[in-house]
Amino acid sequence: MVRYSMALAASCVALLAAVPTAATAAPVCRAEQGYAADFDGRRTFRWKPPALRAAKVRLAEPELAPAYKALIARAEKALAGPVYSVVDKSRTPPSGDKRDYISMGPYWWPDPSRPNGEPYIRKDGEVNPERNTNAFDANRMESMAGAVEALALAFYFTGETRYATKAAQLLRVWFLDPATRMNPAMTYAQGVPGRTLGRAEGVLDTYRLLRVIEAVGVLVPSNALTASEQAGLEAWFGAYADWMQTAPTGKEERAAKNNHGLWYDYQLATFALFARRPDLAREVLASVGPNRIDPEIAPDGKMPEELSRTKALHYSYFALEPLIGMAELGPCVGVDLWGYRGPQGQGIRAALTYLGQFVGNEAAFPYTDLKPEDATREALPLYDLAAAAYGDAGFAAKAEMIAGQSPTAQSRLTIAPFRK
Repeated sequence: MVRYSMALAASCVALLAAVPTAATAAPVCRAEQGYAADFDGRRTFRWKPPALRAAKVRLAEPELAPAYKALIARAEKALAGPVYSVVDKSRTPPSGDKRDYISMGPYWWPDPSRPNGEPYIRKDGEVNPERNTNAFDANRMESMAGAVEALALAFYFTGETRYATKAAQLLRVWFLDPATRMNPAMTYAQGVPGRTLGRAEGVLDTYRLLRVIEAVGVLVPSNALTASEQAGLEAWFGAYADWMQTAPTGKEERAAKNNHGLWYDYQLATFALFARRPDLAREVLASVGPNRIDPEIAPDGKMPEELSRTKALHYSYFALEPLIGMAELGPCVGVDLWGYRGPQGQGIRAALTYLGQFVGNEAAFPYTDLKPEDATREALPLYDLAAAAYGDAGFAAKAEMIAGQSPTAQSRLTIAPFRK
């Protein structure tokens, strides 16, 4: 799977850490209300008040200034940019309804031995650029979610309502306007020409929307979205959560034993909280220890399902990202995944410890990876969050080592300031 930027600079803001000080009580995530009570009404679930507040008073410092400058540049680009809708694609889905999302599996290519190239053949780790054309919706969804995220954070840090106004416009067009809204289903996601119209793996495409959930919360003080629009967004994600649990491809994705199953759980738990269904979120998160961590993380911290890939280091971190995301959500519903240890010592900490020995020493990684240094850069927020969760100076050192190569990473604004 190709990341929206092949780095975690954008998605890392969806994973925020908070460490309470002696003078300030720790914020509390209260189920479907999130951190609203401790964040001036902002209903976030992973963006924690202390992290953002700490960054806000330090934006001019040399450590944070490059990341802040990069954020504002993204927000300004979004202000000047278009609105996005699934109806803008050039291809019509098999349903005949352009409001249905469609995408193509990233690693599938035309078969040169066949006149029309079909059925396509798989080349793991090699992305077919056809996937990123205007015929499909993956890039469009990525652009929308990235723009909403940048605009929401720019509004928070500057207080300028023009950012919030544009973010609200993007949200209305993608999720609410009857003529342009995406239908809450992924029936035709990650199809493969000549093989299938859609695959279970396509459910992964909506991980991009995790950023939207947090952005909507941060926008609350702007009043750019009305109460009915907020309710409409919650209803959309509730309908999508229902589809995930009932559609054949959704059920198949839930049964996946690799990173896909982890991302399924992470999405479902997040969307359930946003849709005000905390019981569903609690059920999902409570199952992660025995159903995901135990079988997917070996006692030595390796993740065997990811090590057979052509980008084994990338996929190891890619599998840890949703686990850590769910660990961050856990306190909202009384589930401790940071501290979970399986019967053989399996856990998040073991996985990070195993991978940590290759930070700055990627050549020693004993498995195949086409771009191991890129994979390490993706891990920056994971080590920052783990350092905060465990009070682990070793993890903090790993984060600082990676940060030296990524001074504009968004996690410099949203995690590192408060950890220190």
